[in-house]
Amino acid sequence: MSYRAVIFDLGGVVVGSPLHAIADYERDHDMPAGFINRFVVTTAPGGAWSQLERGELTLDEFYPAFEDDCAQAGCRISARVLMERVGAATVPRPAMLTAITRLRTAGLKTAALTNNWLAEGDGAGGLRPYFDVFVESAVVGLRKPDPLIFTLTCEQLGVTPPEAVFLDDIGLNLKAARALGLATIKVVEPDAALVELEALIGVSLRAGD
Repeated sequence: MSYRAVIFDLGGVVVGSPLHAIADYERDHDMPAGFINRFVVTTAPGGAWSQLERGELTLDEFYPAFEDDCAQAGCRISARVLMERVGAATVPRPAMLTAITRLRTAGLKTAALTNNWLAEGDGAGGLRPYFDVFVESAVVGLRKPDPLIFTLTCEQLGVTPPEAVFLDDIGLNLKAARALGLATIKVVEPDAALVELEALIGVSLRAGD
């Protein structure tokens, strides 16, 4: 297959993982491991987290709503502190930025596809120039794993799903993308994911190669 585009999740792929920040919060507050992420999944699409990522709640509206959701499930949290930790964890990964630059130099299109929330300023951490297309859940009113957001991203790139590779760190998102025909790579360790991507597209992406 000749691929024409690569689509990147941001958190946990291009930048540090919010999942790690959430796990640290749970550990520091003696919460059951994995509670928050399981709760986000089981309350979708109507829960406060899903509403935040579709742009239906501001952060200030989200904090009490998510705290109430969690309290009803038996855990009390500070949503503001949690989200501050998530924000602090999302530092760009130089290896991924190098890879994205090399992809574009080689003539492939790149897209960011991120579940995010409305924030003051750019909200993209200065990453927009690295991508031909930048799709944000809070802007388009759709969030992964909704198939429509993958279709929208491919349309904006001008490619069909089978012409694109998608990298994400969450299995549910990858499953939805595969069902549409995208090639998928699960990102656990960034360098290993880039090795897999190189094998698919035949382009050297890592510094020193």
